[in-house]
Amino acid sequence: MSSAPVTLDKITALCKRRGFVFQAAEIYSGLNGVYDFGPLGVQLKQNIKAAWLKNMTSWPEEVLLLDGSILGPESVWQASGHLENFSDPMVDCLNCKKRFRSDEEGFDIARPCPSCGVKNWTDVRQFQLMFETNLGAVAASKAYLRPETAQAIFINFKNVFTSNRVKIPFGIAQIGKAFRNEITPKQFLFRMREFEQMEIEFFCKGEQADAFFETWLERRKAFYEQIGLNKDKIRLRPHAADELSHYSKCCTDVEYNFPFGWKELEGIANRTDFDLSRHSQFSGKELAVFDEETKTSYVPHVVECSVGVDRLFLTLLFDAYHEDEVDGEVRTVLRFHPAVAPVTAAILPLTNKLKEQTSKIYLDLKKNGYRVQLDESGSIGKRYRRQDEIGTPVCFTFDFDSLEDGKVTARDRDTLQQERIAIDKLQEYLDQKLKG
Repeated sequence: MSSAPVTLDKITALCKRRGFVFQAAEIYSGLNGVYDFGPLGVQLKQNIKAAWLKNMTSWPEEVLLLDGSILGPESVWQASGHLENFSDPMVDCLNCKKRFRSDEEGFDIARPCPSCGVKNWTDVRQFQLMFETNLGAVAASKAYLRPETAQAIFINFKNVFTSNRVKIPFGIAQIGKAFRNEITPKQFLFRMREFEQMEIEFFCKGEQADAFFETWLERRKAFYEQIGLNKDKIRLRPHAADELSHYSKCCTDVEYNFPFGWKELEGIANRTDFDLSRHSQFSGKELAVFDEETKTSYVPHVVECSVGVDRLFLTLLFDAYHEDEVDGEVRTVLRFHPAVAPVTAAILPLTNKLKEQTSKIYLDLKKNGYRVQLDESGSIGKRYRRQDEIGTPVCFTFDFDSLEDGKVTARDRDTLQQERIAIDKLQEYLDQKLKG
């Protein structure tokens, strides 16, 4: 078990040290709230997205995929309610020029500025969170970078519905970038200005919406346990009436117990028929569907499940991070579930004299689609520590006995137990590991 509490500073330092995450434009002093993902970070994100897609498409109801555009015309955001409602209350310190959200937990405009200690505030005003741009060089038209991926699904609902052999209830799922001009991006990847979302909009009849809302609550909570999150650090928290978004009948957050408190990991909302009705009203296009059984038309209701890839990435790091003592030294280890670990196995030659045979094992596994690393430099102990710190579940060491018995030593990241595994059984062994 962990011998020291995980902190945001430890996670940030590990991400930089091992190439998970870098500050965007770091050589130019960085861009606040924007990050670049290094090789291990990209692989972890890909594994997260693959696990989410596999889960979303495993249910009895049909779930189709969409890849919507990032740019949207002003009319889309008028219809969605974002131009009217998507803002945060902002206040500036006139002394140090720092900017704060006035509704943020722990902030009190009646007190002095937490940065400079002077009480000299502007009035509170609403700050629009969407990034505005213009399309075209002449007579430019206003557009916005999408603050969520959901609207592309709603405005393409009829296109998807009529071009595919699908019946309600069904879902449309999407993974893509979104942008929010946060007043105070903070806590590393938790609140960013450029991020990636995984969302499903599940379309059903109005009388089915409450039941499907409860179904998706249980499905989503179970998903986080399946990818290895500690179930004792996950909870479902229903929103109070004054918390609900302008489009929601009800909403429940999947929350995780971060070092900085219980915070939202995913939002699950019953959006009723708000979105399709609004886009039908503003566009003048009919978005109702015809029910053959009742011979009537109706506007489908929507249950939405929305989680940020980057926030889940950060959550997995917090949950996996452990420190323990091995051979009198502190070991940092990421106990990722094998299905999401950036590297599934490391292949280690005991000495450089065995590189050729070890390389063959590495290339065979790589060719068959396994996420593997060939780790040749440093002592075996140092290589184990290096792989532990990036979360590799197992290391295979090829030694001189391997030349005789055709086996390698498999060392488990979590138990530290070692066993001999036949080289021709390594794929079978890894397949069992990936199942968890």
